[in-house]
Amino acid sequence: MGDAAVLVELGNVLDAALNARVHALARRVETLRGVTAVVPGYTTLLVEYDPALCENDALRYEIERVLSADDATVKKETRVIEIPVRYGGKFGPDLEFVARHNGITTDEVIRIHTHETYQVFMLGFAPGFPYLGVVDSRIAAPRLETPRQRVPAGSVGIAGRQTGIYPRESPGGWRLIARTDVKLFDPTQEPPTLLRAGDRVRFVVVDS
Repeated sequence: MGDAAVLVELGNVLDAALNARVHALARRVETLRGVTAVVPGYTTLLVEYDPALCENDALRYEIERVLSADDATVKKETRVIEIPVRYGGKFGPDLEFVARHNGITTDEVIRIHTHETYQVFMLGFAPGFPYLGVVDSRIAAPRLETPRQRVPAGSVGIAGRQTGIYPRESPGGWRLIARTDVKLFDPTQEPPTLLRAGDRVRFVVVDS
């Protein structure tokens, strides 16, 4: 990744346990001398560094040393964030499609979706957009063939075996099943995003 970054690849599958390793590695590596930023992905970690403070080979050696260490030495609580949502109707226009696609009722979709606690694999697509997983296969659904030009802020969608929340109005092709009033991105705050990679999210039903 050039002379100011190293890309660490831990695997090539969408897996909660593998993604947890990415975040554990990020927490360790960000404390190394010369590291200026870490950017976790599904299965990779981008480590940016200041070449004036550390050499590439030395940093690679330190990363490999950290990778070989026992994960039990990492002490950090994982945050669990509850997101209140309203399902169906104008809040989730694709809820009935998801139910029909899987041969179940809309109430079952809601029950299954709220039963899980989802891991924030990474943030991307738009500022503060969390990619959450893994969605129960009983409510997995394909993306729209033609994306919507406008998806309301706070919309909760499903795409394959992932779920996510649109932090602001934008185009999007995920199947919308619910909506929240929670603000996920505010550039006036520090940090500007409510969620961070490695957090866990639980959806909670609220009255319309």
